[in-house]
Amino acid sequence: MSTFTFRAHHPLAVLGLVFLIISACSSEKEVSNLRLWYEQPAQQWTEALPVGNGRLGAMVFGGIEQEHIQFNEETLWTGAPNDYAHTGASRYLEEIRQLLFDGKQEEAHNLAMEEFMSIPLRQREYQPFGDLYLEFPGHKGSSNYHRELDLENAVCKTTYEANGVKYTREVIASYPHQVIAIHLKADRKNVLNFKVRLDSEHEEKLITSEGNHQTLEIGVKDGALKGTARIEVDTDGNITSEGDRIDISDARSATIWLSAATNFVNYNDVSGDPTKKLEPIFAQLKGLSYEKVKASHISDYQSLFNRFALDFGNYQRDTLPTDRRIIKFIESPEDPQLLALYTQYGRYLLISSSRQGTQPANLQGIWNKDLKPSWGSKYTININTEMNYWPAEVTNLSECHEPLFKMIRECAETGSRVAVEHYDAKGWVAHHNTDIWRGTAPINHSNHGMWVGGSGWLTHHLWEHYLFTRDESFLREEAYPLMRDAALFYSEYLVEDPVTGWLISTPSNSPENGGMVAGPTMDHQIIRSLFNACIEAMEIMDTDHQFAAELKDLSMQIAPNQVGQYGQLQEWMEDLDDPENKHRHVSHLWGIHPAMDINWETSPELMEAAKQSLLFRGDDGTGWSLAWKINFWARLLEGDHAYELVKLIFRPVSSDKTRYGRGGGSYANLFDAHPPFQIDGNFGAAAGIVEMLIQSHLSAINILPALPSALPDGSISGVCARGGFKLSFSWKEGKLTRLEVLSKAGESCKIKYLNRTIEFSTTPGQTLSFDGQLNEI
Repeated sequence: MSTFTFRAHHPLAVLGLVFLIISACSSEKEVSNLRLWYEQPAQQWTEALPVGNGRLGAMVFGGIEQEHIQFNEETLWTGAPNDYAHTGASRYLEEIRQLLFDGKQEEAHNLAMEEFMSIPLRQREYQPFGDLYLEFPGHKGSSNYHRELDLENAVCKTTYEANGVKYTREVIASYPHQVIAIHLKADRKNVLNFKVRLDSEHEEKLITSEGNHQTLEIGVKDGALKGTARIEVDTDGNITSEGDRIDISDARSATIWLSAATNFVNYNDVSGDPTKKLEPIFAQLKGLSYEKVKASHISDYQSLFNRFALDFGNYQRDTLPTDRRIIKFIESPEDPQLLALYTQYGRYLLISSSRQGTQPANLQGIWNKDLKPSWGSKYTININTEMNYWPAEVTNLSECHEPLFKMIRECAETGSRVAVEHYDAKGWVAHHNTDIWRGTAPINHSNHGMWVGGSGWLTHHLWEHYLFTRDESFLREEAYPLMRDAALFYSEYLVEDPVTGWLISTPSNSPENGGMVAGPTMDHQIIRSLFNACIEAMEIMDTDHQFAAELKDLSMQIAPNQVGQYGQLQEWMEDLDDPENKHRHVSHLWGIHPAMDINWETSPELMEAAKQSLLFRGDDGTGWSLAWKINFWARLLEGDHAYELVKLIFRPVSSDKTRYGRGGGSYANLFDAHPPFQIDGNFGAAAGIVEMLIQSHLSAINILPALPSALPDGSISGVCARGGFKLSFSWKEGKLTRLEVLSKAGESCKIKYLNRTIEFSTTPGQTLSFDGQLNEI
C-alpha cells in the first residue's frame, strides 16, 4: 500500500520548530558550492530544476512574467490491476528450447510471440499529473535575474528585480508535510500581485475555485486511476477567486501549498479516495508558517544528505552558471569539483525520488511531463532500475533503498504465478520490465523480452543491503525468503546443454543484443551469484541445509565464463562476439560490476578478457551506458580510463537531442541524457565516481583503487563499505594522507592501500584512525 504518515502538532513542538528555524537559517551559507544556478529562466523542461519528496515531484522553470511548475504524483499511471501471466504458456517451453538448440532462432521468436508473451503484450505508462501557473503582470523587463537549486538545503530559488522591487520565490517539496510549497515575497509592502491556476494535459479534468483554494480533478484515459490536486494560498494580501484562477493582490508575501493524490492503494486495489487522502495533509498545515515547514523540510532532508561529503578542491569554476560550466568542461575538463557536485546531485535526486513508504525511482525518477513518455517511464529491470540504486548503500542513503525492496516483494507475488504459468516451476521470476501493476511476464517482443534475469538481479540488491549493513534481522525476515524463492525458480529452470553438458539458461537473451538464445553469459553470472549468496546466507542463519547442498551442486554445473577467439569474454555459449559491435549494453560484464563473479583475486585472466570486451565495445554510448562503463573501468583499476568516461557524461545535450558525438551526455539541468532523459545515468555515474575512490566487494576495503590523475587532491567522508563500515579519508598529490574507520557491526576489518594491507578486530561503534601509510594513530 502506498502510505504516508503525518504527526499531530503538539504545543511542546513549538520550541523545537523554533530551534529548527534558527538552525536552518544559520546553516545556510550565502553562496553554496553545492548548487546548480543559471542567469535565465528555463525555456525547456530539461532546463527546469527538479524538487521532490519521493511521492510528489515538480519541475520549476523559474519564469519571470509566468512561472510554470509541472508536477507529478508517483501513483498516476495508465492501466489498471492486471494479471500479466499468459495462462498455459509453459506448454510451449520445451518446443521453444528445442528450436533454439536446433539453431532456429526466428522460429523460436515467432512461437514465443504467439504463445508465451505477456497479456497484454505491453506494460503501462507513468503519467504527468498537472501544471501550476503563476502570472505576474508588469514584470517584463526585469534585471539581476538568478535561479538556483541549493543541494545542501533542497531549496529551489528564483530572484530578480522588476520596477525597483526585488522578488524572491522559493520552492520546496516537503517529505514531513507531504506538500510542495511555493513561497513568494517582495522587499516592499503591497507590491506582490499575481494570478495562480492549475491545469493538466489529461482530457478528463475539472477545475474548481473557492476562496483561497483551487482543486484539479483528473482521470487517466483508458485507465482505472483518478487523481485530485489541491492548492491553498496563504498571504498577507488580498485573495479573490475568478473562474479558473485565484488572484492575489497588494501582498508582500504569499505561500502556495500544493499536494496531490490518486485512488491507487496497491497494485491490486484502486479503491482509494484521493480527496480524503488530501484532507489530513491540508489540515496539518493550518496555522503553520512557510518558515516552519521549510525548517522541518531542511532538517529531514539534511538528516540524509549531510551524512556524506565529497571534495575534490579547485572551486575556480563555481562562478560560472551551470549550463556554461558543463560546456566549459568539454573544452577544458580542469574542473574536478564539478564531479563532486554531480555526485551530490545524484544523491539529491535519489532522496527526492525514493523515500520510505513511496514507490521506487522509475526511468525518470519521479519527474515526467509526457502522456506517452519514452519507454513508458516505467521500471526496466535489465539494468536501469537497478542502476538507480547503485549509490544507495555506498553514499550512505540506505533508507532510500527501501522502496525498491517493497517492489521486489510485490514482484515476487506476481512473479510466482508467472513461474507456474510460463515455466511450470516453483519460486518466482521477473523478466526485463515491470510497472506499477507489477507485471513480471515477458513483454514487447520475444527477441528481447524473453530474459529471466530480472528477479536474480533485483535480489542482488537485497544481498548488497545486508553486506553493507550486516542487519541479520533484515536478512532473515525480508531478504533471504525472496532470494531463496528466486533461487528455487532457477534451480528448476536450468537445463543441460546438449553440446557441453553444462547447465544453461534457456530461452533467454543477452539483454537487447542478439535475440533469443540458449545460454547467455549474463544469466549464468546472475544465477551463480544468487546461488552463492543464498548458500552464504544459509550458513549465517544455520538453515535450509539440504537446499544449500543442492545449490552448491548446481552452481558447479552452470556454464562457466569463457574466453573467445579474440581474447574477449564471450557474451554467449558460442564464440559469436563481433569486435565491431558497439551495443550500449555490455551485459556479459555483469560479473565484474555490480557483482564479483569475475574479479582480480580469483579470476585475473577473466578480468583481462572482460577488459578486451570493453575495449571492443568502445567508450561512447548512451548516458546510462557511459555510467556503467565508468564502474567497469573502476573495477578494472584503471582510473584514468574511467575519468575519460566521466568526461563524456558532461557532454552538453540540448532539448532537440543535438550533442557532441553520437552518445549520451547531460542536459542543462544536469539530468542524464540517453538521450532522451533517463535518470539512471545520474545515479550510475555518481556511484562510478565513488567506485574510483573506494571498493569493498573483495576480501579487503581498497582505498583509492582507481584514482584518476585528474583528481590529485580530495577528501570523502561518510562513505560506506561492505562489512558494516563507514569511512572518511583524504589524499594529497595522489597519496593517502589520513583514514578514519567507524565499525557499525563490530566485524573484523581488512584495509588495502597500494601494496599494503592491514587487518584488525573492531567492536560496534568503534572508530579507528590511520595515517597515509596505514599506521594507526
